[in-house]
Amino acid sequence: MSLYRVGRVICRMFFKSLYRYEASGRHNVPEDGAVILCSNHISTLDPPFVGTPLNRKVHFMAKAELFNIPVFGRLIASLGAFPVKRGGVSKESIRHALQLLGEGGVLGIFPEGTRGGGGMGKKGAASLALRSGATVIPVAIIGEYKPFRKMKIVYGEPVDLSRIREESNSDSLEQATEHIMASIRRLKEAHTR
Repeated sequence: MSLYRVGRVICRMFFKSLYRYEASGRHNVPEDGAVILCSNHISTLDPPFVGTPLNRKVHFMAKAELFNIPVFGRLIASLGAFPVKRGGVSKESIRHALQLLGEGGVLGIFPEGTRGGGGMGKKGAASLALRSGATVIPVAIIGEYKPFRKMKIVYGEPVDLSRIREESNSDSLEQATEHIMASIRRLKEAHTR
């Protein structure tokens, strides 16, 4: 059994016992092919929370500094994380992400950028989606990560970017970004009590 699968089992037990997590919409995530999971961002626990319910390995960009921490850096790399430099995504990170998607992998992205980003989306997720042709799945994390309080994660239906891909004009990135962010907002609103 791979380290990722072992980690997923441990995370499932952790999230289930401490946060009583509930996952819905997993059927919306394709079982194969390139996928970009675009989620709201509320905590450092978000990456494992987004990936844990799925049976596919989810890769995330992580701050380059984390890979310099002895043992921890190797651990997160083996779990599918890859480095991104502060202050912007490097060409190397973009190249790695596009290669991963070209090989039919799953990439998790938080388009808000920072935690609690307030709904304004950065264009990286849209750029990768338009360049790779990957299926974009909006994801809503609902709750506050308070012990023994229910946390929910909802995987929505794929975001349709086909019209934007076909038109491919100077506004395409902004349109795709807003389309992705609106899908995340709608999903969150529909499942928040």
